[in-house]
Amino acid sequence: MAMTRAATTTTEDDITNETLRRFEGTPDPRLREIMLSLVRHLHGFVKEVQLTEAEWFEAVGFLTAAGQKCDDIRQEFILLSDTMGVSMVVDLISHRKPAGATESTVFGPFHRPGAPEMAAGGDIAGPAARGTPAVVHGRVLDASGRPIGNALLDVWQANSDGFYDSQLPNHEQLQMRGKFRTGPDGRFVVRTTRPVHYQIPTDGPVGQMLRATNRHPWRPAHVHFVVSADGYEPVTTHLFDSIDPYLTSDAVFGVKDSLIVDFEAHAPDDEAGRTFGMDTAFVTAEYDFVLKPR
Repeated sequence: MAMTRAATTTTEDDITNETLRRFEGTPDPRLREIMLSLVRHLHGFVKEVQLTEAEWFEAVGFLTAAGQKCDDIRQEFILLSDTMGVSMVVDLISHRKPAGATESTVFGPFHRPGAPEMAAGGDIAGPAARGTPAVVHGRVLDASGRPIGNALLDVWQANSDGFYDSQLPNHEQLQMRGKFRTGPDGRFVVRTTRPVHYQIPTDGPVGQMLRATNRHPWRPAHVHFVVSADGYEPVTTHLFDSIDPYLTSDAVFGVKDSLIVDFEAHAPDDEAGRTFGMDTAFVTAEYDFVLKPR
């Protein structure tokens, strides 16, 4: 007489364990470590919240829409990573700094290659720019305080209306961007306009997520820098305006106390006005970037 095999029930843990087993043969050790951990955490999340089919299909639709929103000037997935705090966690893990070295922060989705190299004191805003004229100046130093000559500063920011050039109708034209070299004394001077706080793009899935979770989309006023020099680790960072109301609630979690600077008001006929050759009221911010040896 034929024996009948008792039916067994497949559990959630059975699926997790079998998925892990199938990834265990991944040849690359680092990829194997990442994939096994990803499966454990992702399956654990699904089981913890008891995710429904409808919710999972909603998530798939959300990620699909994020991909469809991306193009050559818009990166919705970077924006999603930023607003979920993931970008800053990865940044902190990847760029641990010794005491005294300039801290890094998020690269953001708005950097573009091809910014022109300018002489010291060059104006990235241009003569027609609105907003308060500003001079950002300082030095690039090593950990012992010695100046680093010929260091490169790649600088960009939003305009006084809170938009980057890639968000404007004539987005092919680079605006509010420039590259600067330090002199032998490590000094740099950048002319621009005082930065303003602005909203990150909210017309896509990330904006939908922020609204659904009762979060605001504002970033505090800042200027972007990538500072590099031969023999040193480059640093990607911001300088934040100390009076901005969103310093403690940045939508992408990018603010660090060491990167907050004061913008000091000046008249054109005061000492700073004469030093920087300004012919109108303006503000200055001073900061010394300290690079870690490579």
